[in-house]
This record gives sequence, structure tokens and C-alpha cells, in this order.
Amino acid sequence: MAYDVERIRAGYPALADGRAWLDAGGGTQVPEAVIEAIGDAHRGGLSNLGGDHRASRRSGGIVAEARAAVADLVGAPDPAGVVFGPSSTALAYRFAEVLADGWNPGDEVVVTQLDHDANVRPWVAVARRAGAVLRMAEVDPVTGELPAERVAELIGERTRLVAVTAASNLIGTVPDLASITRRARAAGAVSFVDGVQHCPHEHVRLAELGADFYATSAYKWAGPHLAAVVAADPGALEDLHPDKLAPSPDTVPERFELGTQPFAALAGLVAAVEHLADLDDAATGTRAQRLAVSRRAVREHEDALAARLFDGLAELGGVVRHGAPRGRVTPTACFSVDGYTPAGLAGELAARGLNVSSGHSYAWELVHALGLGPAGAVRASLAHYSLRQDVDRLLAALAELTPANRPGHR
Repeated sequence: MAYDVERIRAGYPALADGRAWLDAGGGTQVPEAVIEAIGDAHRGGLSNLGGDHRASRRSGGIVAEARAAVADLVGAPDPAGVVFGPSSTALAYRFAEVLADGWNPGDEVVVTQLDHDANVRPWVAVARRAGAVLRMAEVDPVTGELPAERVAELIGERTRLVAVTAASNLIGTVPDLASITRRARAAGAVSFVDGVQHCPHEHVRLAELGADFYATSAYKWAGPHLAAVVAADPGALEDLHPDKLAPSPDTVPERFELGTQPFAALAGLVAAVEHLADLDDAATGTRAQRLAVSRRAVREHEDALAARLFDGLAELGGVVRHGAPRGRVTPTACFSVDGYTPAGLAGELAARGLNVSSGHSYAWELVHALGLGPAGAVRASLAHYSLRQDVDRLLAALAELTPANRPGHR
């Protein structure tokens, strides 16, 4: 098999602790190549941009390499459309302020219940200040699906922006994004897509998604804590003028980036994209070509593990999986167990060597739509380095913890 998960895992120091890391939805672990790239950047010397000396030029080269790496990862046409920031939440607020400039009372903004709150609350805030009308597309409370028509029917001639996730961070739902963005574009609206939980699991082609802006976070795909918003058309950034310091660059994309860039972390981001491109031993060619092969191999690996996880949960008495979309999903399961609070269950699993997360996962609208409330549920989420044994350990632990699955129970 070209996709050798044991080879891949050997490059991750944190995975040597013997635990089952089933919390990729909250952030992946980092391979040695990324750690070394960050260290090498510091060891080689860094300086702020704009200088004539070697360290300054080196920092500028790292920034340029990082933009090109993200463009390759998401299939963007031009690295000039890549804007960096400390987190996807910070960038969403940054873009909300600038995109809302010029909105008028009666204009409309569409958000969804499926989204992480980082792609809801910024738009709620700017819509309120502009006097715009907020419309929220509802999920199916049983399946957790977001039919494209539920979003499309809210889009009209006064719609200025549609904010929608490419994949739910809580239950893995992947909506028909192309249909949604096509309807938004036809109405003259801008689409802002949260790809934070989508990018780690899919071979992303921005043109196919139809997104005007696509957000991704490097720490969800083996990189450092950095995020980027990618404009499908860098020219769209030219007409946007965010607040900035008077002497800071007014060029695109620099005008959107506040303060000094974290150069060493950006070097780590480049190493992370290179790592993703080489996950499949059969991948050859340019970085973009290698990414296409490796990302599809990752999807096959994760799909097989996800099917085993979903089927296993369905067979356990006393375990309820929340949201079971019938279409495409990312490898994420949200569930509850009779007799346990989400935090209590996560603690029991942690004591058995299983890393999962619990709570609302910032999917604030979704946990309420599913009837879970702020306490949320337990989330198990897989990554490209996950093992079948990890899934089996989780299922065995849940069987042990639920009386309905113990031998002799009637």
C-alpha cells in the first residue's frame, strides 16, 4: 500500500505515548519536520521585513513561500489572495468588518446552524450594527444535514453575504457547497466559507467549491497555530480597505495583516504542506500534484476508519450518535452514553488512554438545534495518522462503560 500509516506516525513524536489520539477536530499533532522547520528558522536568524540584510530578506522569502504553500493546498489561483492571521476566528472578525462596509438597513446576511460560531457571531455583530436582516438556515435536527435548498431559499436580491461551513466541526456534515455558493453568486452576494474542518480531510479545489473566501487553520492539518483566509480572486481584495496603521503596507494581501508576521511559524506551515504532499509514497511531480494524490489517499484511509467507527457506535446499546448525515461526512462522530455527562464520559475515556473532546465545540447553534444544549456531547475525530486500533480501543471502552453491552446483561 502506498499509504503507509505506520511510516507516517513514526514522524510524530507526540504519538509515541501509547494513547489513542481521537481529538483531531480540536487540533492535530505536529510532525518532526514541522518542529525542525520552526527551529531552523530561528537558528538561521529572522528579522522584520523591509531591511536590506540577509535575515530580513529571509523572512520575506518565508512569507512568500507560505502563501504559495497555502495556495497549493486549497487550489487557489494566486498566492496574492492568501491572508494570514493568528486564528480563523480573528480573521473572520477582520473580514466581517471590512465586508460589511457599505451595508444598509434592510440588506440581508445568511448564516447557518451547522457552523462553528466563528462563522456566525462576527456576521451577527456587523449585521446588527448595519441594520441588516439576519437569516439563519436550519439543519435537519435528526440527521444533522443542511440541505442546500434551505440555504438557497433564504438568498434574495438584498442578500449581501452568505456564511456557510464546508464541513461541520461537531458532526462532520459536508453540505453541497457548490450549489449554495452558485446561488449566492447569482444573487450578487459574497460567500465566506469556513473550511477549518474541511481542509484537513479533503482535496480542496477552490474553483470547484465556488467560495469567494475560504478559511483554513494550519493546526488542524499538522501545522502550527496559524490561519489563512484565501480569496478566490485576489482582485476582490483590492476594493476592500480594512482599518490599519498609517505606515503599514497598503498592498494586497499585506493590508489585511496586523503587525509583524510569525516568521518561524510560517516556516512550519510550509513544512506542514510539504508533509501533507508526501503522505502517499506514490505521489510525484509538483507539490500541487503530490497533494492531489496524497489528499485522496488520506480520504480513503479516513473513510474506512470512519465507517468502522460509525458502524461500531450503532451496534452499542446505550450509545446515541447525534447527527448521522446520509451524504459525505468528515471522520467525526458526536455521541452520548446513558448515565454519563459528556465531561464525565470524556474523563472515563481519558483514564483508559483515549483522547476525545467533550462539550459544544463552539458549534453553538448546532448543539441547540440537536437538542443537546451547552453541555454538548462527546466528539471523536480522526486524522490522517489515526489507526484502526484507535477506533477499536474506543469502541471496546464504550462497551465496557455501558451496562447494556456487558456480558450477561438482559
